[in-house]
Amino acid sequence: MARQRTDSVLVVKFADESSRRTPDRLVVEEPMSIRLDGELVATTMRTPGNDFELAVGFCFADGLLNGVPVTGVRYCADVSAVESAFNVVTVETGGRAPTPTPRLGNTTSSCGLCGSQTLDELVQRLSPLDNGRLPDFPISTITTVPTVVAAEQPLFTDTGAVHAAAVFTIDGRIELVREDVGRHNAVDKVVGRLLLDGQLPAHEWGLFVSGRASFEMVQKAWAAGFGTVVSVSAPTALAVQTAKRAGITLYGFVRDGRAVRYSPG
Repeated sequence: MARQRTDSVLVVKFADESSRRTPDRLVVEEPMSIRLDGELVATTMRTPGNDFELAVGFCFADGLLNGVPVTGVRYCADVSAVESAFNVVTVETGGRAPTPTPRLGNTTSSCGLCGSQTLDELVQRLSPLDNGRLPDFPISTITTVPTVVAAEQPLFTDTGAVHAAAVFTIDGRIELVREDVGRHNAVDKVVGRLLLDGQLPAHEWGLFVSGRASFEMVQKAWAAGFGTVVSVSAPTALAVQTAKRAGITLYGFVRDGRAVRYSPG
């Protein structure tokens, strides 16, 4: 069933001291509860669409799967998908994943781990990437990725209100794009798609994010095996520190043919 991703409202637009009433498109934002083997692990505000990818990617990137395979993904667990408004997704491992500890409170579309996981805890779970297995992306590819991705963001073109995450090759070809009102949701959708397709770890590809390079963006890239992360905005100090610990090449302020490399420095 296709989910509604935009809604139409009547607005008044002002320009040059004149005004006119016209329809405008707004992105839809709805809560989605993620369950692992029936146990609630998180509720996030997201843009409907690619919900199974989002749930799987979230569980994988947060380390909840603990290396066990996903055996199924479905809407809801107790009632029909229609009764739950398609806003509950259960990831199934046949009970092989450890019993999850749910995040405290709900997750907004702009927030991820919210300080619930430290870098030291992350290092205990993930090993540094093997730089000998990672491609060296030319700067010409890095600086052109944002423009190429922008041409593949129909929801942003329609509403101007969503983020994008994308997978790109060493020669700048875009392999996969996902959009969502939440930056971390867009990345989870990408990671979930790759996991469901058996394409992780993603050593041969780079990851593009349309917002700032936060700690969680780098953490998710590390978990998925991306050795290069490109952001159109600034990274945080913890994101840079995490990238260096992970062996990830991190670029920020990638726009207008320019880029700043933060890791390695």
